[in-house]
Amino acid sequence: MNEAIEMTPAQESAIEQQIELEKRSSQLSFARALGRVIFVSLLVTIALTAIPYGTVQPWWVALFECIIFSLGILGLVERLISKKSVGGASLAIPLVVLCLFMLFQSLSLFSARDDAGLISLSISADPYNTGLLAIKVFALVVTGLLLLTYASSKSRLRALIYVVIGVGVASALFGILRKSFQHGPGFFLPALPNDERGFAQFINRNHFAFLIAMSLGLIFGVVAAEIRHRRSFVLIPMAAVLWATLIYSNSRGGIVASLCQLLFLGLLLDPFRHIAKRHTGTIWNRVQNLVGGFALRAFLIVFIVVMFAYGVSWVGGEAVVNNFELAGIAFSQQGGIDREKTSRKEIWSSTWKLIKAHPVAGAGFGGYWIAITKYHDATGEFTPQEAHNDYLELLASGGIIGCALVAWFVVAFLKRARENLRSSDPYRRALCLGALTGIFGVLIHSFVDFGLHVTINALIFCTLMVIAVCSSDERITAAESRT
Repeated sequence: MNEAIEMTPAQESAIEQQIELEKRSSQLSFARALGRVIFVSLLVTIALTAIPYGTVQPWWVALFECIIFSLGILGLVERLISKKSVGGASLAIPLVVLCLFMLFQSLSLFSARDDAGLISLSISADPYNTGLLAIKVFALVVTGLLLLTYASSKSRLRALIYVVIGVGVASALFGILRKSFQHGPGFFLPALPNDERGFAQFINRNHFAFLIAMSLGLIFGVVAAEIRHRRSFVLIPMAAVLWATLIYSNSRGGIVASLCQLLFLGLLLDPFRHIAKRHTGTIWNRVQNLVGGFALRAFLIVFIVVMFAYGVSWVGGEAVVNNFELAGIAFSQQGGIDREKTSRKEIWSSTWKLIKAHPVAGAGFGGYWIAITKYHDATGEFTPQEAHNDYLELLASGGIIGCALVAWFVVAFLKRARENLRSSDPYRRALCLGALTGIFGVLIHSFVDFGLHVTINALIFCTLMVIAVCSSDERITAAESRT
């Protein structure tokens, strides 16, 4: 008879540990595979979101949100399996609070009686739209958290960057094709009007300019990081195509924003570090160096402005020049007897009245288009749907509370971005600077337009913020970037 083999407690413990290690190894392998699926899905989602008019139709927005929330659930599963934390959670706190504040605005908190009986009232002038906007903003927050979590290696970060640039270049090329060959309504996408108002896949050419400004800023950063690499020979022509297409779109705000981007980049590329290192010599020598640095920078700024103006007139021709000459009309009183009052001057004046009427909690995010009707003294035929100034609209929609929450996020974001700007890794500094340059262009353009209301622009803006603050698990160096 075969006798049973008896094992010592130590042997049994070793076998159990081996089984646990194999189980844990298989779990980690599954988590890594799931992480790759999530990251690739995010890249595909960014690319697809740009196609249908920049995703403005409600059913496209709903599909985008469903995809993001599904990826968010998968991300939670992956984090539970890998037992790792979610990247950037502290940075998302003020935005999550902002979403909760939006939901609070949409709640029925008051009641009043009119001819029809007792009715419920909320802070928001349009509670339903405010709730939808809260869901959309939360989807963007989830997107940012997923990107911060899964774009942590140099290869994934580079893939994310090239997807953003690719979306901008593809949109620019489609815009050129549409401008050259469209002869009636619809051009690959149904209902694209054949007029001067739209460009590329966007109904509004200014929304296209937002996208191009962000792609341009990112290219500037990548070129600065890889100026000696062969990739620069591809990226520099891409930047030229984007800039020429931006002028071709004839968006005044976009052209001015791109000039501001160049100035911003010129100011930050060398923030007087070479002067700070010159501690040797007399005080007079250091003063001369400082004055010389300012003089050189002033000369470069004047040179950039002159060359930019010449380039705009050369590429854009008479149509762009005439459009800038007519810029004053957009800010002057219009309408006359018809009392349309669609100029920015009139819209901003009405918005300021709305702000003064709801200073603390605002009139509700997404409810501007209804709330403004009480203060926009016009016929109502052309009631403004947006304030054409995102800063005024933020104050009108969220009041002091909403602005404070946004300011909280901005401070947290700038602290994280400053760490990357001061990084010893030149590639990391350049990417952060490129992302900040794209963000700066959007901030400038947002003084006169509302491009961030379009889903793809808000999504790319979120992506740029991720690139600006993302910390790689691997050290990203210029040498590694060439591998």
